[in-house]
Amino acid sequence: MPKPTLRTQYWVGALLVLAAAFCFAMKGIFIKLAYQYHIDTISLLTLRMLFSAPIYAVIALQNGLRPATKPLPVRQLWHTAALGVMGYYLASFFNFEAFNYITANLERILLFIYPTFVLLISVVCYGRKITKLQYAALALTYFGIALAFVENIDASQQKNTVLGAFWVILSGLVYAFYLVGSGAVIPRVGPLRFTCFAMLFATVPTVLHCAVENNLRIWHYPTEVYWISLAMAIGSTVIPTFMVSEGVKRVGSSNASIIASIGPIFTIFLATSVLGETISALQVAGTVLVLTGVFLVGWKGSAI
Repeated sequence: MPKPTLRTQYWVGALLVLAAAFCFAMKGIFIKLAYQYHIDTISLLTLRMLFSAPIYAVIALQNGLRPATKPLPVRQLWHTAALGVMGYYLASFFNFEAFNYITANLERILLFIYPTFVLLISVVCYGRKITKLQYAALALTYFGIALAFVENIDASQQKNTVLGAFWVILSGLVYAFYLVGSGAVIPRVGPLRFTCFAMLFATVPTVLHCAVENNLRIWHYPTEVYWISLAMAIGSTVIPTFMVSEGVKRVGSSNASIIASIGPIFTIFLATSVLGETISALQVAGTVLVLTGVFLVGWKGSAI
C-alpha cells in the first residue's frame, strides 16, 4: 500500500481540524441550553469533564497496554499535565464563564482573536515567520467573521459586555499558549496519549474547583442538564479533542488556528437550526470569505 504523500497528510489534518471546529461550535449551543436550567459555570464544566474522563481513561489504558508503548519521561508527563490544565481547565472555565454575560455570537467573534495570539507566540517563542499566505488567510477570515456578525453585536442582548469580553479574550489567550505548546509536545508524546493524559490531568483541578465552590453538589439538576452535559462531553469534547491533536500534528499549530476560524460560521448555522435564529445576506457573505481563507491555507499551506 503506497505511503500517503505530505500533501495528502496535510489535507487529512486540515479536514480533522475543520471537523473539530464544527464539534466545538456545538459547545456554545449546549452551554446556552444548559444555562436555561440555572446551572452555574463550574458545575456544568465539572459534569462535562466527569462524563468524558472515563472514555479518556479507557483509551489511555488500552494504549498503555500495547507492547510498543513506552512510558512517558517525567518531563514530558509534566509538560502534558501543564498543557492539559491550561487548555482544558483554565481556558474552558474562562470560556464557560463568558456565556453568563454575552451571547453565543459575540463570544465567537471575540474568541477567534486567538489565531493572532498563536501567530505572535510562535514568532516570539519559536522565531517562526508569518507567511504572506497566513496574512492573507487571516485577513479573509477576520473580515468574513466581521461581516457575518456585524448585525449581531447588540449591547441590549448582553448582560455585561465588558466582563464577558474579558473572559473570552482571556480564554483565547490561554488557549493560544496551549495550542502552541501542544504543537511542540504532541509529536513526542503522540496525539492519542497526549489528548487522554491532558484531559485527565485537567479533570483534577476542575473537580477540586467544584468541590471548593459548591461541595460537588451537581446531581440535583433536571434530567435535561445531564443529557446536555453528556452530549457536550462526547460530541464537543472527546471527539474533537482527538481530531485537534491529530490535526495539529499534521498541519502545525498556526495553520490549525487559522483553519479553526471557521468555527464562528458553524455557530451561525447551528444557532439558526437549533435556536431558531435567522441568517442574513451578510452572514452568508462572511461564510464565503471564511471558507475561502480556509481553502487557501489548505491548498498552499505547509505544516509549521
